[in-house]
This record gives sequence, structure tokens and C-alpha cells, in this order.
Amino acid sequence: MLSEQYEIIERLPTVLEHKTLWEAVGWGKVNIEMTEQSIANSVYGVIAISDGNVIGMGRIVGDGAMYYYIQDVAVLPEHQNKGIGKEIIDKLLNYINVNCAGAGFVGLFASHGKDEFYEKFGFKDHSPGMTGMFMVMDK
Repeated sequence: MLSEQYEIIERLPTVLEHKTLWEAVGWGKVNIEMTEQSIANSVYGVIAISDGNVIGMGRIVGDGAMYYYIQDVAVLPEHQNKGIGKEIIDKLLNYINVNCAGAGFVGLFASHGKDEFYEKFGFKDHSPGMTGMFMVMDK
């Protein structure tokens, strides 16, 4: 459980909170209009707060029935390695567990060097039998 100075709240991050966390963890610049629509279309989300400030986030995108993708799990660098990311993932996986009626697929893309963190939750690299692929469309 988190110490009293951190709290996980079930709500999506605002566009500004998302932008702040996204850029703080080094994921680049954010397209605000695209982010606003993306957040609005999320299945579920949580934020972590400390002293009234948002210091972490995570959300689920997908169809809300069979396919779920964990997205945008980020914790401000100065608050990392304190169990906050674990609490965020636990909340997201609990939501999927409660709301998925049968066998569901839960996917994510881990930032470089974060594989071991997600493996603790049961995520696996299924290559070569199954390979995760993606394409970035830059307009």
C-alpha cells in the first residue's frame, strides 16, 4: 500500500496533467488537440496525487470488452521507485479483471528498460511466436 502522502484516484488525467507527465518522463512533445480526444475516448484511468499535485497517471484504451491496452503509465521522475507505478498498474489490471467477462487480451508497449517492471505483473515477450508491432503516422 502507498504511504499516506500518495493517493491513487480513479479518474483520467486532464490534458494539462497528461502533457506535464508525458514531457517530464521524456516522451517528447504533445499534440494537445489529439491528446484531448484520446483521453476522452479512454476506457478507464487513474492518477496519483501528492500534496494536491498530480504526480502519476495511467489509463486503459481499447474496446472495453475483449481488448485492453495499458497506456501512458508515467510517474514524475522525482517520485519514481516508491511503488506508485505498481499501484497504478494494480488499479488498471483490477479494472480489467472486474470488467472483462471472459478471456481478454491486455497489451502494452514498455519504454526502453522497463520490461522487467511489467514482467512482475505477468506481461511477457511472446516472440518469436507473436511479435508486437506498431506504426507511427506523423502528419
